[in-house]
Parts: sequence; structure tokens; C-alpha cells
Amino acid sequence: MKLTVYFDGQFWVGVVEVQDGDRVKAGRVIFGSEPKDQEILSFVLNELDSVFKRMSQEVIGKSLTERRINPKRVARQAAREMAKKGISSVAQEALKMEYEKRKKEKQGFTRQQREERKERQRDIRIQKAKAKHRGK
Repeated sequence: MKLTVYFDGQFWVGVVEVQDGDRVKAGRVIFGSEPKDQEILSFVLNELDSVFKRMSQEVIGKSLTERRINPKRVARQAAREMAKKGISSVAQEALKMEYEKRKKEKQGFTRQQREERKERQRDIRIQKAKAKHRGK
């Protein structure tokens, strides 16, 4: 699991990446103003579960082999990660797929609401016409 916090130009955003073998899931959280260490810790302890529940899309990425890495190399990689801006491309793809899924769900929901509204308006017109026909 990896939590990346970065500034996207307007808000501070946290991206949670979970790698299970060669599959990657990602979730995005908007912090707003720059989060302090305490806020990030409370997020990890209290709200991380809700982010995990929202993650449904998986992306197959390259599998990483687990082997012992030289500590100096790990320190250099950590420094590179800290200097690097943004998130991994695999996480971006997972976030994009999640966004597209929610977009389709919302489109279906709004289409259903629109059809129900049209049906209600049609029923009202029919009732008015019947009332007019009866002379009321």
C-alpha cells in the first residue's frame, strides 16, 4: 500500500495505491488545504477503510519481483519518489477507470429520473384532459 500526497494546482490530493501481485487498485482523496502530519495519520487510521471500499476497478500492471535490495538503493529510490511529482501511470489508469464507471452509473440514473419525470408530466396532462372533458 502506498499513499502519495501532492498538490495538483488547486487542492492537496492523496492517492492510495494497493498492489496485490500484478493487480493495482487506486483511490483518490481530496484534502483541500495542505494536510498536516496529524491529519494524514488520522486519515490513515480512520478513513482509509472507506477509500478501500470505493476501490472497485483493477488494472493489471507489471509484477514486481520480491528480492533483497541494497539499503543505499532503497534510500535513492525513496529520494527519487519524494522528488517526483504526481502518481504512477498505473494508478492514474485505475482512477480513470473508476471515474468512467461512476460516470456511466450517473448517466443511467439521470436517464431514469428524466423518464420518470416525463411519465409524471404525461399522467398530469391526461388527468387535466379528463377533468376538462368532465367539465370541471
